[in-house]
Amino acid sequence: MMAAQNVPAVNGEIRENELMSRHTSWRVGGPAGVFFKPDGLDDLSQFLRSLESNVSVFWFGLGSNILVRDGGLRGVVIATAGIFNVLEKLRGHRVRVGASVACTQLARQCVRWDFGPSEFFAGIPGLLGGALAMNAGAHGGETWERVSSVQTIDRFGEIRRRFPDEYVVGYRNVQGPTDEWFVEAELEFEPDAIASMETLKEMLEQRKDTQPLGLPTCGSVFRNPPGDYAARLIDACGLKSCRIGEAEVSEKHANFIVNRGDASARDIENLILHVQQTVADQTGVELIPEVKIVGEDTI
Repeated sequence: MMAAQNVPAVNGEIRENELMSRHTSWRVGGPAGVFFKPDGLDDLSQFLRSLESNVSVFWFGLGSNILVRDGGLRGVVIATAGIFNVLEKLRGHRVRVGASVACTQLARQCVRWDFGPSEFFAGIPGLLGGALAMNAGAHGGETWERVSSVQTIDRFGEIRRRFPDEYVVGYRNVQGPTDEWFVEAELEFEPDAIASMETLKEMLEQRKDTQPLGLPTCGSVFRNPPGDYAARLIDACGLKSCRIGEAEVSEKHANFIVNRGDASARDIENLILHVQQTVADQTGVELIPEVKIVGEDTI
């Protein structure tokens, strides 16, 4: 593990051997060598420019849609929640929004501005930065359908403006320049679309009724296969309530795995693998994880 005394002086907060279980929505994960929360973009840029080139960097938002293994993360974790919070109306039907803005907050504000279609963002857990990184979507809408440009910062602290044609975007997948992370985006909505607060509220109610929101979870574990739903396949294989340790396939929504109390990251990963294998054996469909699994098995 990297020691905090080996990183450059900054204005933000640095913690050594910070347990990632304090920050992930699954409430699991071992220690980060160095956990850095910058106080802004300039502080982050200076930090990255000064960091030794052989030190690994992991970009971390709200901690949803990620499984950090029990051995933790070597190198430096950049914690961005609460840092890039701009949410600004621009000319036309454009919005400038920071990577740390919650997708639900974005949806509510866009509806207030009568920018549509934007309600679908309310169905995406986590922050805009994560939604950009994986082209998150809900209720038939996807993040990158609305992107007109993004601002990024790279491993060496350089800030750039990039455009959609510089990325390969697919279903829950985005490929772009390596070692770059999203700081903010400009989103563009349709002039003739009618935004509805009622529709947004209905989406939030549907999410509340169909997902286990009161328990530690990461959101959807698997991508939906073409023409089908991961939850339907998992349910059809009799896997609801299946448990390994304190990790359990949700009875409420089969594409959610919940931490019933004191699950380890290993419990959750083993349950993911078990669900994949069972569905493949019984249906011939290979489920692809939507959740990102990172870190070391042991310290």
